[in-house]
Amino acid sequence: QGKPVESGGGLVQAGGSLRLSCAASGYNLDKYAIGWFRQAPGKARQGLSCISIDNRTYYEDVMKGRSSISRDNAENAVYLQINNLEREDTGVYYCVRAPSNCNAYQYPGIYADNYWGQGTQVTVSS
Repeated sequence: QGKPVESGGGLVQAGGSLRLSCAASGYNLDKYAIGWFRQAPGKARQGLSCISIDNRTYYEDVMKGRSSISRDNAENAVYLQINNLEREDTGVYYCVRAPSNCNAYQYPGIYADNYWGQGTQVTVSS
């Protein structure tokens, strides 16, 4: 299967919201767990959230209380809604096919290089 494709990034003011999309062509995302990552300038890729095959959701501390991960099987997409954006949320956001139960999803080293797409840029201004 190919790589998921991210979209929905952009320039947003602090305190605003974005909904990031993860889409796939040629295969069904509902057969996979999907994880979201962020890579801020000069920093390592960071796991943010994951939705398992049976739709259990997981959030890292930086996302808890202000984000929501969800699926739309009709659209063959997974979304990450982030509210109350902060300047520290600036970075490139990626989605990736994760372990089916999201176990250890947040460690970028478990993914082969060819799992990663181009990402979508999010820039938060103050």
